[in-house]
Amino acid sequence: MFKQSNEETGIQQACQTGNVMSPHRAASGGLMQMFALQPKAAVLTVLVDAMVFSLDTASLEVLLPLGIAVAAVLGFIVYKIQRKEGGDDRDTALIKGVTIALLTAIPVPLSPFIAIPGGLIGIVKAIKRK
Repeated sequence: MFKQSNEETGIQQACQTGNVMSPHRAASGGLMQMFALQPKAAVLTVLVDAMVFSLDTASLEVLLPLGIAVAAVLGFIVYKIQRKEGGDDRDTALIKGVTIALLTAIPVPLSPFIAIPGGLIGIVKAIKRK
């Protein structure tokens, strides 16, 4: 009576072949994509943040502008790592890079609280892909 659209036909074929992703799996993949950092980016972030924080502390915040510049470069590097190796789209990688840059620019060692769990999630994501 009614003609089926291409979308409905595709959904039926996916159901018949078993190629349907469960809502739980789709949600977990979205969360993993949102929070995962490549392990290289996470380790680099922790190391650079430790160096910037010690430099700011030793200089009594005189070298804070240098720390901000280093944080901006780190954010760009994290962006490139996430685009090339993490497979993130432009916006997701940009958000991750800017977040890491902002946390590194603050003269308190905050970025390890984001980078370490993000790196662990990235490792789990890499293991799941294999």
